Amino acid sequence: EACSEAQLAVLDASNRSARQSQYYLTLVHDAPALMERSLLFNAVMYGTKGLSRAEREFATVVESRINGCPYCASVHARLFVQLAKDLPTMEGLLADGPAAPMPPRLRAIADYAAALTTTPPSATAAHVAALREVGLSDLEIADATHAVAMFAWANRLMQTLGEPFLPAAPDAA
Repeated sequence: EACSEAQLAVLDASNRSARQSQYYLTLVHDAPALMERSLLFNAVMYGTKGLSRAEREFATVVESRINGCPYCASVHARLFVQLAKDLPTMEGLLADGPAAPMPPRLRAIADYAAALTTTPPSATAAHVAALREVGLSDLEIADATHAVAMFAWANRLMQTLGEPFLPAAPDAA
């Protein structure tokens, strides 16, 4: 079915490729909710202060890998590698999970993201102390928390939409 002009405007404001994304095309059925989700996502992931963009991407990969969302894990792993220029750490995370070897700052972020992701969450004051020990400010810790929370929601939503499939080719008869 075709999108209304209002829906197209929300798609365009959400993401440059939203018009081709089944995820966004599903969410735009409730255009006001998608607009609010997109504003929140953009604030969480593209904030100009606080945690670096690469570290936000890293935290979302930890969350997505634990929650079993290969799409989000792969997209945000690629973005982390582009931004941080650290392919070995990301390869380790994708292969071995959050227990993989990594630099101390990323270790603290990974441990915190993993503890927030478990059900029930297992994050403690010790996780926050570890973040502070490697130099994260309160704003950076809040940014990591928001990124993990945003992706916990997004992964679960995406997973309920089902597996992608290719339509069957028409018979050549």
